[in-house]
Amino acid sequence: MRIGMDAYFVTTQTENRKPFFRHERWALLMMEILHHYDGSGYRLHSFVVMPDHLHLLLAPLEALEKAVQLIKGGFSFRAKRELSWSNAIWQPGFTEHRIRNEQDWENHLEYIRFNPARAKLADDAMRYPYMDFPRRDFPQGLKPPSEDIANVRAEARTLPTKVPNPGEGST
Repeated sequence: MRIGMDAYFVTTQTENRKPFFRHERWALLMMEILHHYDGSGYRLHSFVVMPDHLHLLLAPLEALEKAVQLIKGGFSFRAKRELSWSNAIWQPGFTEHRIRNEQDWENHLEYIRFNPARAKLADDAMRYPYMDFPRRDFPQGLKPPSEDIANVRAEARTLPTKVPNPGEGST
């Protein structure tokens, strides 16, 4: 992996799709965590915090798994301390899609932007308070080195369907 050179569209869900982030305190804390690690664990390009999942467009500075661990683990730690939450928050795993080119980038930016309106959480998607686009422009260094690579179908890991046992922690 070229460190800091690949961008990914990442989705992660809450445990059993519980709508934790419909509560303003939870959603604002999630946004704070996303911005906190921006620049140290990843470059954050855009995100939307939905009631029971997140969509992120980011470029990890190390491994993608480490970037997601910072987000999920950082949020779990702070939720325990600041929201007095002691149960699991996250479903294990996440899905990923490596961004292949500028059109792919634009498609995923648009998906993030309109997701709240499609879910009927806001009449005007840009008025939805729990999303941001800190770095919207396509990073030129993310273009694949050859057209052959650009045409390879990206495979994303799927979220596990196993429901965690009560008391089984996850990050």
